Amino acid sequence: MVCHPELVHRMLRDSRTFDKGGPQYDRLRILMGDGVVTCRHEAHRRQRRLLQPDFRPSQVADHTELMGEEAESVCRDWRPGQAIDVSAAMMTFTTGVISRVLFSDSLNAATTAEVRHSLAAIVRGLFVRTVVPVEALFRVPTPANRRYRHAVDRVHAIIDAAIAERRLGAPRDDLLGTLLEATRDDGSRKAITEQEVHDHLVSLLLTGSESPSMGLASAFSLLAEHPETEHRLHAELDAVLAGGRRPGPDDLPRLVYTRCVVTETLRHSPPGWLFTRVTTKETHFAGCRLPRGATVLYSPYLLHHDPASFPDPDRFLPERWLPGQASDEQHRALTPFAAGSRKCIGDVLSMAEMTVALATVAGRWRLRHLPGPVEQPRPGATLGPRSLVMTCETRAHTPVDTSPREASLAPRATAAPGTHESRRAGDNGVDDA
Repeated sequence: MVCHPELVHRMLRDSRTFDKGGPQYDRLRILMGDGVVTCRHEAHRRQRRLLQPDFRPSQVADHTELMGEEAESVCRDWRPGQAIDVSAAMMTFTTGVISRVLFSDSLNAATTAEVRHSLAAIVRGLFVRTVVPVEALFRVPTPANRRYRHAVDRVHAIIDAAIAERRLGAPRDDLLGTLLEATRDDGSRKAITEQEVHDHLVSLLLTGSESPSMGLASAFSLLAEHPETEHRLHAELDAVLAGGRRPGPDDLPRLVYTRCVVTETLRHSPPGWLFTRVTTKETHFAGCRLPRGATVLYSPYLLHHDPASFPDPDRFLPERWLPGQASDEQHRALTPFAAGSRKCIGDVLSMAEMTVALATVAGRWRLRHLPGPVEQPRPGATLGPRSLVMTCETRAHTPVDTSPREASLAPRATAAPGTHESRRAGDNGVDDA
C-alpha cells in the first residue's frame, strides 16, 4: 500500500513497471475487455492517441449545451417538498451525457433508461467480485448473480446494436463515429478491430456514468450540511447566471466557486477511492524489494484525508481551491483522476459536466436532508451515497446588484481556473499523456 503523494506519483508515472492489474482490473477486464481504461501498458499509447481528440478541452466545451439540457431535464419536473432520489437523478444525468457524447442520439429514452438500470446493477455486483476473487461463487445461479449477468449481457447487446445501426446509417461526429472511422485502414495507422470498438464503448459508458454521478450526489449531500458554503455557491450562480439560465461554455471560467465545490467534493469524497497496480518486473521501490507480479494499492481517499497535505481534512472547505490558495504540494496530493500517462482520459469532461449539473440544479433548487441520520458514502466499486433521498425547495434568487462582494467570490473576468485547476489535479493534464 503506497501512502505518500510523492511515492504515488512516482508509481503512476512509471506505468511500464507499475501496470494496471490485480484483482480489481482482472474483474474489470471481464466486463470491459481491453479498452482504454483496462488495457495493458503496451496497448495504451495507441488507444489513448485514438480517443484523445474527443476529450480535449475545446471538444468538451462543445458539449456544454447538451450537459445543460440533460441537467435541466432531470430537475424540470420536481415540485417543492417532493422527495427526490438524488443518487438516481444524478445517474440519470451522467448516463444521458455520456450516451450523447458516445452515440449522439442513437439511444432512445427507453434504451438509455435500460442502460442506466443495467449499470446500477453492474456496479452493485462488481465490488464483491473484486474483493472475493473466487469465480465459482459467482457461477451459482442466485438472484443477485442472475441480475448481474443479465445486466452485463444487456449493456453489451445495446452497444452492439448501436454499432450495427450506425454502420447502416450516415456518419456522425461523435466518439462512435471516431471509432468506426478508425476501423478503416487508410495506410497512416493500423486499423482497430471490431472488438476494440466495442470494448472502448463499454469502458467509457461505465466509467463516464458511475463516477461523476457519485461525485454529484456527494456534493449535494455536503452542501446541505454546510449552509454557509451553499449560500456562497448560490450567490455566485445568481451573479454569473442571471435569471437562472443554463451555463454555457463562456460561463464555466466564471463559475470559480462552483468549480471549487466540485474540486473539494472530489477531495473529501472521491468516487474512485482505491486502485491497484501490478509490477511487471522485480523492482526496488521506497526501500522495498517488490517481486514481479506484486499487487500494489493506493487510495485517493487516504491521500486526500492526510492532514500533512490537507489541514483539518474531514472538513468540507471549497475555499481551499480558490485561486492562489492551494499549494503545489496540495495539487499533487489531489489525485481523483490518477496521474501520469494513465490519468483518466475524461477528467476535463467530468469536471465540466459536474460543474454544469451543480450550477443548473443548485440555481433552481435547494436540496435538504430528510429528518434523521444522513446516509454516509459507502465504499463499493466507487465511493458515494447510493440511495440518497432529499427534499427539494424552490430557491429565491439573490438580486445581483445588492451585494457585489457576496454575489461572486472572484472577479467575473477570471478565466484561468476554467480548465487549469482540473488539469493540475494529479499534476498533469490529459494533453500531457
